[in-house]
Amino acid sequence: MAKKKMARGLIVLGGILLGAVSLSGCGNKTSDGKTEVEMISYKPEAVAAFEKIEERFNETHDDIHLTIESPNEAVTILKTRFIREDYPDIVGIGGDMNYSNFLDAGLFEDLSDLDVLKETKQAYLDMEEELKLIPTEGSYALPYAANAAGILYNKDMFEENGWKIPTTWSEFTTLCETISASGVQPLYLGFKDTWTCMAPWNALAVGLTDSDICSQVNKGEATFSDAYRETAEKIKELVSYAEPNPYAYGYNDACTAFARGEAAMYPIGSYAIPQIKSVNPDMNIGSFTFPANDSEADNVLNSGIDLQFSVLKESKNKEAAYEVLRFLYEDETIQIYLDDQGGIACKEGDFELAPELEDMRSYIEEGRMADFHDHHYPSEMSVDAMVQTYLLDDSENALDTFLKRFDTDWQRYNRDLIRKMQDYQEKQK
Repeated sequence: MAKKKMARGLIVLGGILLGAVSLSGCGNKTSDGKTEVEMISYKPEAVAAFEKIEERFNETHDDIHLTIESPNEAVTILKTRFIREDYPDIVGIGGDMNYSNFLDAGLFEDLSDLDVLKETKQAYLDMEEELKLIPTEGSYALPYAANAAGILYNKDMFEENGWKIPTTWSEFTTLCETISASGVQPLYLGFKDTWTCMAPWNALAVGLTDSDICSQVNKGEATFSDAYRETAEKIKELVSYAEPNPYAYGYNDACTAFARGEAAMYPIGSYAIPQIKSVNPDMNIGSFTFPANDSEADNVLNSGIDLQFSVLKESKNKEAAYEVLRFLYEDETIQIYLDDQGGIACKEGDFELAPELEDMRSYIEEGRMADFHDHHYPSEMSVDAMVQTYLLDDSENALDTFLKRFDTDWQRYNRDLIRKMQDYQEKQK
């Protein structure tokens, strides 16, 4: 989900061009008279699944031809196409700031009249709502597949030693002490790659702060200095249970070390499992919700929308695009995607859950989930580097310095959005 610093300029220009006349590529017909629907997906790793889905759709529809493209750097390509007024009919995009910015530019169609939208789990509809930079009536994305992040653990190692999955913060720290006393490294972090710092940060934050904290700050109703203090304290405590100098090892190092049994646990998302199993295909991996709180009832699973579909407002094939979305939301089609990519179905239903996520099942079924906080951070702010810098800072005032900088930088990099929010609030009054 790479975010480019040029994003805002491109989006503003794309928004200006929306008023122009129609675009190439929309309303096209194939040589045999079928309506051509083009979809761009930002997930090149899922190309095999999308090829199966595309083939299955085209075999079962006589009046519509579907083309799905999954290029590298899809978001950058989309920005360029938007500027050129060359719009696809559908985009498959993650639930992050790229989606938020495209929505804010007025690019997406309101899908409120799409019948299958009501089949989506409420937790993911709530996440889509919170991705709106400014409150806006309507639904503009169909959540499709989600991932989950907590703590991966070596199930065989836990079973051999009689270690139990912790459900509270005190149980977790006690477990880390017990594992360390047995001569095993409790955690592997791999914080050389700054983005990996965000895995435990997000997993802690969803249980310790409100899911809409970024919106609260933009409205002037809260500060990060207050909201993130406990999250910052606890992520720093993790370092004491990790490998020596975790800033010398990156994501690949951490995956390899965990796969080789060099640590009992690894605080990372489910997306790391394929990488780990490429080193140790037979590893028995489990994953549990980060026990951030003193009461299990207060814990929240960190789960975000990894893929959702939006229809471009400028598409001339809205009815055909809706038919594609209905097909994508059929149980059999969703299972094709999950079998290839893993994850969690955003649609209600009895879908097969990856065995590595079984310990998270109750949270998923109860809807005790909240989005990754960094899905709401502007890329220019480089929060991952800020967190790494804070963790490296051993000074007495490191915590206050970090929190003050978080608030200051937020105001700096979100000043336009904050101004728009203030204007919105004034209109509501």
